[in-house]
Amino acid sequence: MAFPSKQLNPGEQIVVDTHPHWWYLAGPVSAAAAVLLGAIAALALGAPTIVDYLVLAVLFVALLWLVVRYLRWLTTSLVVTTIRLIHRNGILSKNGREIPLDHLADISYRQSFFQRFLRAGDLVLESAGRDSEEVFPALPRPAQIQNEIYRQIEQYSAQRGGFASPASPTVAPPRELSIPEQIDQLDELRRRGILTEEEFAAKKADLLQRM
Repeated sequence: MAFPSKQLNPGEQIVVDTHPHWWYLAGPVSAAAAVLLGAIAALALGAPTIVDYLVLAVLFVALLWLVVRYLRWLTTSLVVTTIRLIHRNGILSKNGREIPLDHLADISYRQSFFQRFLRAGDLVLESAGRDSEEVFPALPRPAQIQNEIYRQIEQYSAQRGGFASPASPTVAPPRELSIPEQIDQLDELRRRGILTEEEFAAKKADLLQRM
């Protein structure tokens, strides 16, 4: 279910809208498939009627588990916009959590070896004013989501810093960074994953030529 555009603020845009990784459904799908194969085998072998009823009951439970898990998957989403992060979940009752981008103190992700193989993992956020971290589990491509959040934070900070306050028109413009300082900033973006090694090397070479 896509995030409703009517809940966006003027000028706000969605950059990430994702559900949990498909592996979230692997358990009930596997159980339903196994029970279904067992039901087919029982019919083929001419099992007693009581066995057929038992298999059908187990199949019903497995399918019910699958339906409930799918509804949870469908109604759980992580949305990143140009100004905030939104987490929503709940089938009948709804739960929502919003974090402004400028309140995020740290963004990381965790992956086990198996999760790396599936390209899934947990996104871990620390926000200002909260003592504990917040974990958003079983997301697809958590590294890409982390990088996108960093990009939006950089852009949001740049936009906020680009507007002069009408109450203070005489404030001096910010000091232009020296070339070594610009290289340090580029290196910070590279370590965050916002710039690739090739992009960093090219921009660094361009700056060094100006010295």
